Amino acid sequence: MAADFAEKIDRSFAKMSKGQKAIALYIMQHYDKAAFMTAGALGSAAGVSESTVVRFADSLDYRGYPELQKELQEMLRIRLTGTQRMELTGELSSTKLFDKVLKTDAENIRATLHHMDKQAFQSTVDALLHAKRIYIMGIRSAEIIAHTLSYYLDFILDNVRHVTDTSNGMMEQLIHINARDVFVGISFPRYSKRTVDAMTFAKKHGARCIGITDSSFSPLAELADIKMEIRCDTASFADSLVAPLSVTNALIAAISQEKKQELSRNLKEMESIWNQNQFYAAKK
Repeated sequence: MAADFAEKIDRSFAKMSKGQKAIALYIMQHYDKAAFMTAGALGSAAGVSESTVVRFADSLDYRGYPELQKELQEMLRIRLTGTQRMELTGELSSTKLFDKVLKTDAENIRATLHHMDKQAFQSTVDALLHAKRIYIMGIRSAEIIAHTLSYYLDFILDNVRHVTDTSNGMMEQLIHINARDVFVGISFPRYSKRTVDAMTFAKKHGARCIGITDSSFSPLAELADIKMEIRCDTASFADSLVAPLSVTNALIAAISQEKKQELSRNLKEMESIWNQNQFYAAKK
């Protein structure tokens, strides 16, 4: 049960009617079931009427029961284990799974395009352009995003540091971080405690923190000065990183646009090095 939802219940519980208290207790004890119940079904389970459920949602300042239900579903989604995610796919054929996975990825991009805060995107671009040092961290599946962002920004800027989960320790890599720096933390469900701890450390030392994550429920969103919420619903046990990678590409493109001359100069030098060392295969 997410802390903010539990706090809403705690603040309002004493003033609730007997029926509303019954709903609150049922949700607190069975939120995994309540998340997918209609207002009528929840009312029946708690022993009250459907209209009481609707009034209960209103009393907690939700814009109707659907908004409350959406929050419960979001809380449940971010807690699913890999096994539970896999079970959600059911028994589908390979071709149906192909359709489902690609449609889910496409929907993640559409939802991100229409709902992500564009001002947060611009603020991220500005913060990265003006930072003394940029620390980028994402581990486990988010390592892909962190590596991509670090790799390409390093062609444009000379102050990028990719914080890795190594035996040297992450905090040692952040020891010099300060108020002139930016820390970019990247994590998706289930959220990495190490990334959260690193952002907490960075924030304590005055760095501006950017959270690249999926939801306001994310612990990174709570810590971040700038948060970019990117849709990453999955049709498998594996994280869907299509939309996060797309947003990463957009960040790289936007910063490239602002640093055209530097990038052009750096790429010309790198092309010379690549050619001399035969980095790329060529047709014979």
